[in-house]
This record gives sequence, C-alpha cells and structure tokens, in this order.
Amino acid sequence: MVAIKNKIPVGILGATGMVGQRFITLLKDHPWFQVVGLAASSRSAGKSYKDAVQGKWRMQEDIPASISEIQVRSVDDISWFKNNVAMVFSAVDMQKDELIKLEEDYAKAEIPVVSNNSAHRWTKDVPMLIPEINPEHMQLIEVQRKRLGTKKGFIAVKPNCSIQAYVPALAAWKEFEPYELVVSTYQAISGAGKTFADWPQMVENIIPYISGEEEKSEREPLRILGEFDSQKGEISLREGLKITCQCIRVPVLNGHTATVFVKFRKPVTKEELIRALNEFSGMPQEAELPSAPARFIKYMNDDDRPQVKLDVEYENGMGITIGRLREDTVYDYKFVGLAHNTLRGAAGGALLCAEALVEKGYIY
Repeated sequence: MVAIKNKIPVGILGATGMVGQRFITLLKDHPWFQVVGLAASSRSAGKSYKDAVQGKWRMQEDIPASISEIQVRSVDDISWFKNNVAMVFSAVDMQKDELIKLEEDYAKAEIPVVSNNSAHRWTKDVPMLIPEINPEHMQLIEVQRKRLGTKKGFIAVKPNCSIQAYVPALAAWKEFEPYELVVSTYQAISGAGKTFADWPQMVENIIPYISGEEEKSEREPLRILGEFDSQKGEISLREGLKITCQCIRVPVLNGHTATVFVKFRKPVTKEELIRALNEFSGMPQEAELPSAPARFIKYMNDDDRPQVKLDVEYENGMGITIGRLREDTVYDYKFVGLAHNTLRGAAGGALLCAEALVEKGYIY
C-alpha cells in the first residue's frame, strides 16, 4: 500500500443526492482523502451543505461536522475545483449528453474524475473498473489522456450496481469458462435514490421494470471481463459469453439480490466452484487498500442465505455473499448472490476505484 503523508483534497459533484451523501459518510474519516469541495445544481449553490440537504438527508448517521458548513458550489464552477482539489467523485444527476461533457470538461481541466454515473461506461478509452477483477483496464487512461490532451486529467467509472451480485462469481470461475447465463435481479429502492418515506408505493409492492437496467446487466459484464488490447489501446469484450436478464424493483431499502443460472464449457464440481469463490481476491486485497474487504467473496452454506437483513453489511457492505449453489436440470448450476448497492455498488465501489488509482499512481 502506498504511503500517504498528506491527505489528498477531493471534491464531490452531486453532493446533495443519495449517492453523494453516501460519499460524504464514507470519506469523513478516510485515511487518504479529505473532502474540501462540494458541488450540486444551481438550486443548492451558495448554501451551506447542511442547508442544501435540509429535509433531504437520507443517511442514518448525522451530517459530519467537518462537512456541514462547507459552501456548496455549482457543478459548472470548474475553475474553483481546478485550484483546490486533486480529484473529484461524480454522482451528478443530469442528462447523458450533458454529463458526458461535464465530466470531460473536468478531466480537460486536469482534474481526475471517478464517476458513479453510467454516461461514460461505453466511452472506448474510459476504464470501467471493479478493482479486484480488472485493474489492468486502468491502462486505458494513457490512451484517454492522449485524446483529451491532458497530463493528469482523466475519467474512470464503476459499473452498474446490480451486476456486483454475480459478476465477481464469473471472475472467480474464469478457468471453468462460464458461457451462458440467465439472471434475475431483485433491486432495492435506494438504487433509485429513494427511501420508503418518499416512495410509499413500494411498500408491499414489486415493480417488474427498471428503465435501462436489463441492457446494463447484460452488456456491462462483457466489458468488465474483457481484456485490454495494448496494440489497439482498447478493451475487447468477453467473447462467447451470453447473458439474458430481467430486473425487478422490490420492497427492500439496501441490497441487490441476483438469481443466476449458468453453463460452463469445462466440467466442474460444486466443491471446486465454492473453493474458487472463497479463495478469490485481487489487487485491493494484496495492496490492503483502505476500503477493500479483507475477503471479497464469501460462500454461505445455509440453504436460506444470503439474506438482505443478515448479510448485506458483510465486510462493511464491500463484500459479496453467494449461496444456494446447486446443480440445475437445464443449466449446469444455479446460485444466489447479494451485494450492497449503495456501498459496493455505488459510492463505496467508486471510492475503492479511487484508492486503486492512487495505488497505481494515476491520482496523486
């Protein structure tokens, strides 16, 4: 792990939203980063943070005292951030074309951007990272910097929150060559930036549609599991992997669950699959990054696990729990996965990406 003598000053774009609030709670005592700048829409600009989120604070803990009096700035105030921060976390709620331009404007101002948003996930030279799985994709940053004409500035993104519940298993099982999946995700309401107080229609209800989620769940794993082609300077999508998915909103506050049916090209036993899950780790564990779970994936032997109430906080919400692995009558195996959608799947995942980028020398 790199030695950090002085904390790295960072900003949060979209600081008043639910993911922005989660960034604030995760960064309040962070050993590497210190929040010095907050940005939101023009409606909040000029207010203290506590006033900007009055009546809208969604976290269980109070607003950190070190944050509450910081003046919120407009997300367009790039010059201030250029002079005061070393990087920004992006959780802005904007139209895709506007967000693409905004994040690139920050990068062109030599401000590294680690984004929770989906706008740049398919920009060819922007790495989409799960640091345990594809840290080599960071090499795209040098390609991106050439396009943008920057020395320090770049954009990196984390993938969709729901795929965290099953893509880690595919990475752990790479040697057995999974090639066809049927996935259903059961997604918490915080994934829509909601609580039960402001979405009472979700109490005792299920909505069998989440806009854009099925396309993300089917396509993004192909890029996450793809390989960096140093000759072409791009990511080749994982060949021969087919995923079909449907996504359902369920009355749960935090935690996305996935049920998965999978076929393998190579013969494999249940015991070998479980062993691969429990032994899987990556660069964050090797480097002992501050937000990294000590154990990335945990297999649970009880028939009724994983459960949201019992398991979503595993490894402070940064680990993945998997259970009910068994042979199937149509596919080879089936299993259930669970991931915390606003921690591993959103702000926490982006924070781990930033730590990995510091470790590899891309943020300093």
